[in-house]
Amino acid sequence: MCGIVGCVGTQKVVQDLLAGLTALQHRGQDAAGIVTYHQQFFEKKGQGLVQQVFDENDLLHLEGNMGIGHVRYTTQGTNELKNIQPITLQYPLGIAMAHNGNVTNAPALRKQLLEEYQIQPQSSNDLELMLHTLVTALQQHQTLAPNPAQLFEAIEITQQKLEGAYATLVLLAGVGLVGFCDPSGIRPMALGKKETPTGTTYCLVSESTCFDYLQYDTVDYLQAGEMILITPTGEIHRKIGRQKKQHFCVFEFIYFARAETKFYDQVVAQQRIRMGHLLAQQLKKQNLQPDVVIDVPSSGFFAAAGLATALDIPHQRGLVSNKYFGRSFILSKQAERAHTVQQKFNCIATVVAGKKVAVVDDSIVRGTTSKHIVQLLRKAGAIAVYFVSAAPPIVHPCIYGIDISISTELIAKQKTRAAIEAYIEADALIYQTLPDLISLFNTLAINVCTACLSGNYPTPDAAQAIQYIEQERIDSKNRS
Repeated sequence: MCGIVGCVGTQKVVQDLLAGLTALQHRGQDAAGIVTYHQQFFEKKGQGLVQQVFDENDLLHLEGNMGIGHVRYTTQGTNELKNIQPITLQYPLGIAMAHNGNVTNAPALRKQLLEEYQIQPQSSNDLELMLHTLVTALQQHQTLAPNPAQLFEAIEITQQKLEGAYATLVLLAGVGLVGFCDPSGIRPMALGKKETPTGTTYCLVSESTCFDYLQYDTVDYLQAGEMILITPTGEIHRKIGRQKKQHFCVFEFIYFARAETKFYDQVVAQQRIRMGHLLAQQLKKQNLQPDVVIDVPSSGFFAAAGLATALDIPHQRGLVSNKYFGRSFILSKQAERAHTVQQKFNCIATVVAGKKVAVVDDSIVRGTTSKHIVQLLRKAGAIAVYFVSAAPPIVHPCIYGIDISISTELIAKQKTRAAIEAYIEADALIYQTLPDLISLFNTLAINVCTACLSGNYPTPDAAQAIQYIEQERIDSKNRS
């Protein structure tokens, strides 16, 4: 999962881009990059966090009233400088692109570009394939400044050729800021604006939380397959391109997005509370009666709060997280992940000693975190530990940009529920049920992608894509 920000207005946008990327830092910690435009492209990219990549000098040299930015964690390609986004092409159009997601038919695209257009991509990043595919479609119009109709036609051609999940930003020299989404709307994009003394600035982002920090107003959320062009003079052109049934990524609500973010006007925190309410039913069915509910910081907090409210028992902070160790889920190596988990959490013994503890996490992926937390709680004196997952068992790899693409790393794929319970040393293991989760979002008129939970992939040739992406991730991790 990555984070994207794009701005266009009547004054320099680099400061808003930097602040927006910082607000999205939770979505990727491998690398960050910004490209701005003023008569030419200005670029800064590097490995690491936003604050490590950029300094005060960049506020000066990244000129221009429009630009795009990206924070990355690696799900396709290696974490090399050539794979860091945004990616630019100076010829023939002057174009920069960044995206959040995964193109699942990358091998076929690479073959087509080479055989039909004699284009040999220079990186292992699927974004470069997307970029060349769009450029070849734009070249059919034989103009350096395509009008909105020509641009949208080229994007629709691109959407026809791409499979997978993507929310994409394009900076087109002399034309404006462009955004477009995959036909199933798997990855999010929101539109915001703010008024300045010199005019209106518009912004496209992965999460609406950026608007709170940048003092923008949320205008809208792009729909599945939607395309948008915002010109430097503030004209907005929108159109629905290739569109299928919506399959919005359910893990945006479960884990990835910040709690205050809104998707389609629904606050993430509120839906996590509702997940907790549903989990209470599962504990009652098993006749489990915890004395206290605690959460795994920080994405387990609201589900734990909902569970405690529904059970009418206290919700307390029993685990403390060292924020400087980052999110273990995002780390690329199991050894790194295990070490981080050991260093990341500590227990407040007075909260759990002598009590039956229900500990709520957003999900269980590999079991590394879960096992260590149970051990911590027992060491602190808990007399029983009930491990509660706000998500159902993850039994299928994700091919849409979440780093759970290797099936052998998914503990629920490899073990039965009883075996997982024994492995993590819990007295009971409680999962959210898939029907309950789907029903929750059906009441909001949001159709969610549950491919990693159900095996129902919304894009074609999923089995082939799983094989390719899984092998690519294994090879990438072996090289790193």
